Amino acid sequence: MAEADGATAAPRPEPDPDDVSWFEPPVCPKCGALVRIYPTNYDRWVSLATVELPAKDVPEPFRWRLTRLPDPSRLTTDIVAVRVRGVDPLPSEPVVPAHHMMCAPD
Repeated sequence: MAEADGATAAPRPEPDPDDVSWFEPPVCPKCGALVRIYPTNYDRWVSLATVELPAKDVPEPFRWRLTRLPDPSRLTTDIVAVRVRGVDPLPSEPVVPAHHMMCAPD
């Protein structure tokens, strides 16, 4: 399932709290563009584009949404990526495309 969804990214590195060096955002090794790496709702990681696009501009296999997970105290604790399936979004509804849809190496 993860391979079919393109959720094959490596997990984000956990920063060391004692390390004060500069922390660079992740980039795609193929095209050098900035990416957002999020855990999925099935314990894998996916590289997403940094922009949201209308659902009509993103092919169905590449549509993702970011969802906040509430904890018992009603504060949001983390964000996970969820593939848009089942009910199609409205054409103007924003979705986050998978980065490999937008990746243009050299």
